[in-house]
Amino acid sequence: MHILIYSYNYHPEPIGIAPLMTELAEGLVKRGHKVRVITGMPNYPQREIYDGYQNKWYLTEQKNGVTIQRSYVRIKSKPNLVDRLLLELSFVFTSLPQAFKGGRPDVIILTVPPLLGTLPATTLGWLYNCPVVLNVQDILPEAAVRIGLLKNKWMIRTLAALEKFAYRTAHTISVIADGFRENLVNKGVPVNKIVCIPNWVNVNFIRPLPKQSNSWISNHQLDGKFVVLYSGNIALTQGLETVIEAAVCLRHIKDIVFVIVGESRALQRLQEYCLSNGADNVLLLPLQPREKLPEMLAASDVGLIVQKHNVISFNMPSKIPLLLASGRPIVGSVPATGTAAKAIELSGGGIVVEPESPQAMAAAVHDLYANPALGTKLGNTGRQFAEENYSLEQALDRYEWLFSHIVTNRKSTVGILPKFDSKKSVVDGSMH
Repeated sequence: MHILIYSYNYHPEPIGIAPLMTELAEGLVKRGHKVRVITGMPNYPQREIYDGYQNKWYLTEQKNGVTIQRSYVRIKSKPNLVDRLLLELSFVFTSLPQAFKGGRPDVIILTVPPLLGTLPATTLGWLYNCPVVLNVQDILPEAAVRIGLLKNKWMIRTLAALEKFAYRTAHTISVIADGFRENLVNKGVPVNKIVCIPNWVNVNFIRPLPKQSNSWISNHQLDGKFVVLYSGNIALTQGLETVIEAAVCLRHIKDIVFVIVGESRALQRLQEYCLSNGADNVLLLPLQPREKLPEMLAASDVGLIVQKHNVISFNMPSKIPLLLASGRPIVGSVPATGTAAKAIELSGGGIVVEPESPQAMAAAVHDLYANPALGTKLGNTGRQFAEENYSLEQALDRYEWLFSHIVTNRKSTVGILPKFDSKKSVVDGSMH
């Protein structure tokens, strides 16, 4: 098949959806498919166009068999609402000409966000009479409204109308968790239009490694320490102040160190919070090169998933499969009824505590510190679950089946795909 991936984020961006879409594209090429990627100039998470990509309107690259067609995006380092809108609009208008270079695809997969990306992908689908699969990574604008990022009522109504348009025009909607499916069904999306394909992890790349002889540990003076790690995006949905306050609760135990790895600008704000709270047991580090990720995860004794209390059914952290695959226990400071909590509990690889409660987080970390056997048990269980449910090969099987099903039978509804069975905690054969 000729598969077109429409994704604002792609390699070499190190976190978020970019590594996932890169693995999907390259994995499909290895299976004999022709894959093109329409994307922007790389800029995330620094919000600056990377060196080598600046001052360019268009650029076409080849990497591991994938044709990558990049276009200009208007980017600001400290964006306000208007800047974010202009960023998305710039991608809408500059990416469409690229999409016409390379022939008619058999199927288009569009990642959301950004929500405005629906416009060029849908236009392309109409003109080519080509089905569009909408891959929903975050439910917008609901997520932005809940966390207070979007308050303008006119903008909320406009984006809500665009959301409905995206669901109505897509041939199939791929969601990454059952909570997303429930959210969309409650908004009137037909259930037979939705498939659930979780985000994945390369379990051969991310795997349990011993802490001994770990150069990442020695390079950061963490020898002999019980390391509690948070790594990834630092955004309004997290509230990482909870992590710093939990660290303060455990200052009296000198062996415990909290490590937060994230984008440098966001770390500056957290550094100030650490100083004002006396959190001298917190180490703040910039985002690490992707090739260092296995060592970094292996350096930890606990991996953190952190969300605010109002993040329920519109956000599923891609860090969960990564932490499970690393064989390290998770402490999830997340809403008990939310998508993330369900995923952690289903895996058997972690502990869920009350969100925005530093005392609850500190107590869970202390339990794992005092009971190494519990951490080992949770880590081993999580690793097994990741191998059985979150592997890259399984995701490739599911997407390949979905695409071929759509292409060969355009008029039918979506059939049966593997899904998580919440009762049996295994993968079975029903996807609806």
